[in-house]
Amino acid sequence: MDGFDRLPDPVILQIFDLVSDTKTLIRCLAVSKRFNSLVPHTDSLVLTVDRVISSDSDSDSDDDVSNLLASAFRYILKSLHSLVSPKPNNSNPTRTRIPNCPAQILRCFHRVKRLAIDLPSGDLRLEKGTVLKWRAEFGKTLRTCVILGFRSVGETPSPVTAGAESDFAGGLKVRVVWTISALIAASARHYLLKEVVREQSGLECLVLRDREAEGTVVMETEGLRECREEGEEFADEEEGLDRCRTRVPSVRMRMRHVPRLELKGGLWVEGATLVVVRPSLGGGGGDMAVEDGELALRAFGNGLYGEVAQKLLKARSYLLEMNSF
Repeated sequence: MDGFDRLPDPVILQIFDLVSDTKTLIRCLAVSKRFNSLVPHTDSLVLTVDRVISSDSDSDSDDDVSNLLASAFRYILKSLHSLVSPKPNNSNPTRTRIPNCPAQILRCFHRVKRLAIDLPSGDLRLEKGTVLKWRAEFGKTLRTCVILGFRSVGETPSPVTAGAESDFAGGLKVRVVWTISALIAASARHYLLKEVVREQSGLECLVLRDREAEGTVVMETEGLRECREEGEEFADEEEGLDRCRTRVPSVRMRMRHVPRLELKGGLWVEGATLVVVRPSLGGGGGDMAVEDGELALRAFGNGLYGEVAQKLLKARSYLLEMNSF
């Protein structure tokens, strides 16, 4: 018996929680009978994936998250085909269980409480230099989404050619497209999480992010419970979206825009926009400005993006509404 064998089970489980990497822990299943019995009880996991496949997909499909985004774009933005690439043709409707979908990878773990899934890349195709970051919270559907975007950042400001009002009006279409793009990406990611939520009944926090730090979907205790209770209530409705994403409800969007911002350290941000999205049929009480600030801080922290968001919160806001899609 070596020293490691003398460690009590709770200590080994703490070590497994610190390891957290799902693929490493799966390999540990084969180390010994003791590891094989303990690894499934790990409660904190990080799953890094190179290619995401839903168990609802055809086994010959090359679809990934970006294809889901493209499919959804075509569904509601047929006039903007140039913004997305075409989706491969899938003529076989047969459902096939895919052995490398996130839900199946996690089936050997029985007591997961905290789970983070890292996707290989972001979903959006933007003009060179454009930055778009977002964070969305979900239950059975969208709860909130905070979106931050700007055209460029640099040490030298570009000439101001128009006032703030005309700049806002002239670029409104682009900013609405940014918002819709982020909402579609978020709803596609949420759809991929539903099977994981149903099978991992002990989850308390679930985060789906990408390695480019473009967007994050978050589900916490109340949202997870709500999603589990949803059942098949919206299954027929989602069939109309080729089962590629969760339907986005009717929303109200509070948009703030500043043509040019000066940051600490002499950096200049051009065309900065902050959008806070909430369902139209949601709690409207409380100080909306405070709520927006809390959501922005939670989404972007105190770094460069947080500084841009905090400055934008002081700007005039515009309220827009959008129907469910």
